[in-house]
Amino acid sequence: MTEQQRVKPRRGLGAVLLEFLGSMNLAITLLMVIAVASVIGTVLQQNEPYNNYVMKFGPFWFEVYRTLSLYDVYGATWFLLLLGFLLVSTSTCVYRYTPSIIRDMRQFRLDVQAKSLRGFHHQDEWQTATPAADAMATMQQRINKQGYRTRLKQHDGHTILAAKKGAAGRLGYIFSHVSIVVICIGGLMDGNIGLKLGEWRGQIAVETRDLPVNEIPPESILAANTSSFRGSVNIPEGARANFVFLGMRDGYVVQNLPFTIELEEFRIQHYPSGQPKSYESTLLIHDSELDEPLRKVIAVNHPLVYKNHAIYQASFSDGGSKLNIAAWSLDNPGAEALPINAEVGSTVQLNTPRGPYALELIDFKVFNVFPNEEVGTDPDSRSPYRNFGPSVIFKMRSADGEAREYINYQSPVPIDGRYFYLSGVRNASSEDYRYLHIPLDEQGNIGRFMELLSMARNPDVLGPVTRRHAEVDAGLGDNPELLEQFSFAAASLVRVFIEQGIDAVVEQTERAVPEEERSNVLTSYIRIIQSVLGTIYLDLLAADGHDISEITEAQANYFDDFITAVSLIGAYGSPLYLELKTFEHVEASGLQITKAPGQNIVYFGSAMLMLGILLMFYVHHRRLWLMVSEEGGKTQILFAASGHRQRSDFDREFAYLKDNLRRTTGASPTQSE
Repeated sequence: MTEQQRVKPRRGLGAVLLEFLGSMNLAITLLMVIAVASVIGTVLQQNEPYNNYVMKFGPFWFEVYRTLSLYDVYGATWFLLLLGFLLVSTSTCVYRYTPSIIRDMRQFRLDVQAKSLRGFHHQDEWQTATPAADAMATMQQRINKQGYRTRLKQHDGHTILAAKKGAAGRLGYIFSHVSIVVICIGGLMDGNIGLKLGEWRGQIAVETRDLPVNEIPPESILAANTSSFRGSVNIPEGARANFVFLGMRDGYVVQNLPFTIELEEFRIQHYPSGQPKSYESTLLIHDSELDEPLRKVIAVNHPLVYKNHAIYQASFSDGGSKLNIAAWSLDNPGAEALPINAEVGSTVQLNTPRGPYALELIDFKVFNVFPNEEVGTDPDSRSPYRNFGPSVIFKMRSADGEAREYINYQSPVPIDGRYFYLSGVRNASSEDYRYLHIPLDEQGNIGRFMELLSMARNPDVLGPVTRRHAEVDAGLGDNPELLEQFSFAAASLVRVFIEQGIDAVVEQTERAVPEEERSNVLTSYIRIIQSVLGTIYLDLLAADGHDISEITEAQANYFDDFITAVSLIGAYGSPLYLELKTFEHVEASGLQITKAPGQNIVYFGSAMLMLGILLMFYVHHRRLWLMVSEEGGKTQILFAASGHRQRSDFDREFAYLKDNLRRTTGASPTQSE
């Protein structure tokens, strides 16, 4: 062999590229990567606000996942590129192998040689005295009865019968691969490729500010003819919207709709536990193409489809309930409560002794149902749940931007036979609420608490009381200098407790007192605070006409509850306590609106994939060959078979056919051994 003969001819770039793209290994690798990405997109909640991910994963992993676009897997550039690559690879596979599969399905292979047939795993030979033509006719009839299609071909010295059935099973390969192509096309059609291209070209900008819709810049608004999208919008009862918000990374864009949606009515039912049982919305579709508005009731899993837009019932929320609130000053409790009338979702600017604050009304709930065993205050109640009634959730934001979140309940809550207003506070949404319990008087009012707090903060009241305490309890009446010092120190101590809470008293003790004396000094401080405030409380009761010669249990409990509440006011952090007076509830329906022209294509591809899998697993391509010749006055028969998959049922079928054909042709027993 010459050197020229040993060198293989070089293949062109097109042939190499075609082989690479049509590689089964490449297609399987792409499928595995897409499958893993889909699992991540299913397990990890997609398109949430970035703050939620920061709190869940921490700053480091948040940045890692954000860089990998794991918060929007199905819209990520790399995921869409993978889909496109899989589309090209699978299409190449179909292009390369489909013609050969079709040819193989149609051909009967009538030119096989005896040597090839004897090499088959399933083969047998025998001879018979029956003439060759008669034997062939009989065997062909038998094979046809088993559902095989047959063809005959005469050769020099022998005749070949080829049979096959189940050729449609080979279509399973084609269907399964074409289905992947179809699904990828549908997925790419429903992906946000247009949005990505618009961003790359600078035509679309993601808005990150919380702006009213009419103030959103044009570059963050998409036209109504967008090919595909998935967005959401909350519509209050009686309101309309002709747009949805598309969440993107740390912001959003606004998608206009070719029609207007009006929420006529929202209805919800609850379980005894307070969880939503069912909810539905009555919608009106306003469109210039309609003679009259289209009215439709939607519920969970029962959407409205209009102009290829699917409108789903996704959630519900407050739609801007109108609240009447009394704002009690904790810094100036003697002042009248400030009336506030505002809607949920609005911001109210307030001037307080601590400076300007912004009251941000976040949410309002009519029902707040909790397990009854957690409350443990009503032994006569047999219900496992208790409704705490309406509540308002809000933030108090100071001038420097620092904000805390609060939840205040409208109805008093009974605890051990006494009634309290509950107000929860937390620094972040990831934390649990810490509750302030404000005790109510015999009439169920907050007035006594505010009046007692006002007296304790009033120097004209506090000064005489601490002086009286120094004279009587401390016995310093004979020493004017010590009397003034003790009175001043006691008044300062009470002011620290009233204004900053018990934690400030403890910190002051730790700073000023040696460690070995702190416990005794702190006990003395608490005794002084209780004594001074107790005297103010008795003066208040006496001024209200109560007989203070014998304090009732209820009055003693009220004072204990007052001390407990005041000790936590410093940690409460708000200059105001908001008492929810009345409300006008407005519901809002959360709608998810999708336009997915590729959805039906994906469904069709999925059906094709199922059909392909069924054909591949349950319809098997099987071939039979009979070679019949005459030698020495005997008819020689060579029988061979092959199956697309070597299965045990094919072994049984071959054994059955072999025995049947041998008996039919009168085979010689010794020849078949």
